[in-house]
Amino acid sequence: MDNTTYIALSRVDTLTRALDVTANNLANANTDGFKASRQLFSEYLVKQKGPNTLPGDKQEAYTQDQATYRDQLQGPLRATGNLTDFAINGEGYFTVRTTQGIRLTRNGQFHRRMDGTIVDGSGNPVLDNAGRNLVLQNEEDLLSVATDGSISTQTGVVGTIGLVTVDNPQTLMPEGHFLLRPTTQTHTVVRPEIRQAMLESSNVNAVSEATRMVEIQRDYDLTFQLIQTESTRNMNAIDKITAEPSV
Repeated sequence: MDNTTYIALSRVDTLTRALDVTANNLANANTDGFKASRQLFSEYLVKQKGPNTLPGDKQEAYTQDQATYRDQLQGPLRATGNLTDFAINGEGYFTVRTTQGIRLTRNGQFHRRMDGTIVDGSGNPVLDNAGRNLVLQNEEDLLSVATDGSISTQTGVVGTIGLVTVDNPQTLMPEGHFLLRPTTQTHTVVRPEIRQAMLESSNVNAVSEATRMVEIQRDYDLTFQLIQTESTRNMNAIDKITAEPSV
């Protein structure tokens, strides 16, 4: 296997990863609060080696999958009419208490349990701005949530939805079920903006992702065709050498 094949294989490897990332984005195009993943590619240079290598000879350039990051662009907000649905307009994350600890989420599709606790879709209690479970009395009906997150019922203000942020959102580790695990210190959002009876849609543009998938597949096919061509060329060269009569 020569260097051309190795370089092409490095490209195939990164394209395979890109296809997986794009497919996951498409699968979550309708997932509330989902942030699309993007890839960072880099050129991995390797110096040529051998007895005939001269100073200044070109280096071999391989493709390297450097990292995957989340696109932090906010998704569009859509009205749901459900009073326990909340959307964050701007920065910040809701906080929920799980059996593994505090987790963050942008998906504000919540509901109230029979005991009055506000929970997410997995039953994790939503926390207020003091880090306590957000609980409404059973007899109270949720009336309104102000843009700062304060919840008002017939008895007045009964709590405030807590929003936090981190210095670098890329350090948040996804854990499934719309949850993110903070790996650095969180900070309270100074000027939160919450919209009641609304949800933040996915920021995935399905048309763009589908187009991207077609482009990746085409590049993959062309690169794989190059590998097959190089393999055929090498086999033909070997056949010619072995077929030549020895002197």
